[in-house]
Amino acid sequence: MELSPSPELLTFDYLVAGSGLAGLSVALRAARYGRVAIVTKSWVRESNSYYAQGGIAAVTDQGDSPEEHRADTLQAGRGLCDWSAVDVLVHEAPERIQELIASGMHFDQTDGLLALGLEGGHHRRRILHAGGDATGALVTSFLAKKVAEHPNIEIFENHIVLELLMRSHACWGFASWNMPQGREQLFVARHTFLTIGGTSAIYARSTNPNTTLGDGVAIAWRAGCPIQDFEFIQFHPTALYSQESNAFLISEAVRGEGAHLYNARGERFMAGKYPLAELEPRDVVARAIAHEIDGGDAPYVWLDLRHLDPQHILNRFPTIARHCSEVGYDLTQRIPVAPAAHYMVGGVHTNLYGQTNVPNLYVCGELASTGIMGANRLASNSLIECLVFGHRAVEQTRVVSKLPLPTEFTPHFTFSLEARAFYHKVRHEVAELLARGVGIVRTAESLATASKALKTLEKEVAAAGIPSGEVYHHLSENLLIVARLLVEGATYRTESRGGHYRADYPEASPEFVYHTVQQQGQPISKKPVEAKPL
Repeated sequence: MELSPSPELLTFDYLVAGSGLAGLSVALRAARYGRVAIVTKSWVRESNSYYAQGGIAAVTDQGDSPEEHRADTLQAGRGLCDWSAVDVLVHEAPERIQELIASGMHFDQTDGLLALGLEGGHHRRRILHAGGDATGALVTSFLAKKVAEHPNIEIFENHIVLELLMRSHACWGFASWNMPQGREQLFVARHTFLTIGGTSAIYARSTNPNTTLGDGVAIAWRAGCPIQDFEFIQFHPTALYSQESNAFLISEAVRGEGAHLYNARGERFMAGKYPLAELEPRDVVARAIAHEIDGGDAPYVWLDLRHLDPQHILNRFPTIARHCSEVGYDLTQRIPVAPAAHYMVGGVHTNLYGQTNVPNLYVCGELASTGIMGANRLASNSLIECLVFGHRAVEQTRVVSKLPLPTEFTPHFTFSLEARAFYHKVRHEVAELLARGVGIVRTAESLATASKALKTLEKEVAAAGIPSGEVYHHLSENLLIVARLLVEGATYRTESRGGHYRADYPEASPEFVYHTVQQQGQPISKKPVEAKPL
């Protein structure tokens, strides 16, 4: 095995890893102040932002208020939201939306006014959408076009970001693997942004693109960043059931328009048991569906729309209706759905300006744990978080001190086909052990079994005889890091709250109103939740 050819060392003012909404919005803002490189595994279509159907939550109606948006966010977060972060989000969201509209983005309208949707956990209609159920695709495509046309932005596709370039505990860029050229490439800058999404595709059944495997979590953890609240994985309640691992998302907005859930016995099992019925927050609905599936004869429940106006449904959800038709279902009737891993609620801890504890390193989007999401993300807060905190992070770079830029970095990664095949084996085994042990419902027994299986797999990877600098061996280790963080976080929190449900500890406990923190070389620890200021 030979070292890859020496790469061209590329220097920019800003580096952005990832091309979802967070990365695109950061790049456009940063391009006002310098040269920007976007480095991405694949372009816009392979991001959670692109596939977001529901919309963007922001106060735009006179009958609504930031205070009400904040109250809904805090309620969904189950006591773990940091007050100041939520306050920033709800008050700055309207301005970010107005900027987007002023730049030419068109959201759906009714009679000349923004058409606002309702989703689970929201008590008012405040969800902006575009193309009915194609909000993520249209917003990211809109920004991607502006990025592609901007003279200050250069795009590097088909690059796998591998590790941060560190000197004196500060970040100066990252090493990547240039897949088309089969070589390592180094990117150096004073400001580095990780916006490479979440981790839910690490599970066997997920709504995410298959590139969303938690690489950003592992990269940041290796560099010494704290990982916060990682036990909270949000399982979307309604993904179209199929026997494939990839699950097509059926937006929460479908239930917002009045769709009902029925079990195999024909019972509407949410009504009468929960105050908001099908519009309860996602963790509640996902567990209720999982319970019906476990106690029933089918691996799915029915999402029923037969009582709704079919033409309205087809107009409101053209993308979902088209996909359902392609696989043999009629959205205006009823479709089989089951939960799937969807959103990483925790992530890399940042402050209110996207800054990590590593100088020069910023994290935005789903990868970041800003304190907004708490134990459970409120529907459609994710896209607006990208815009609000991406904007704040870029502006923060304008006030930090600028140190001399080091350039003495050298490549050290290699590649082999054998290691790539081994990586896919590891990925499959990690997905299965997490699905069995760290799914919607967890127990001490299931977590211990998952931990034991993970230790066996870790030994197998260590004994594989592949050098640690090989690209796919490195990525295999990333999978193990992410899986270990999930198992240990879920084991540590002996209560049920939000996206973390322990059947052996089914109630929320006041002793667990804190953030969990995992950091390399340190035992898992607690951090107080920031309360409302007096």
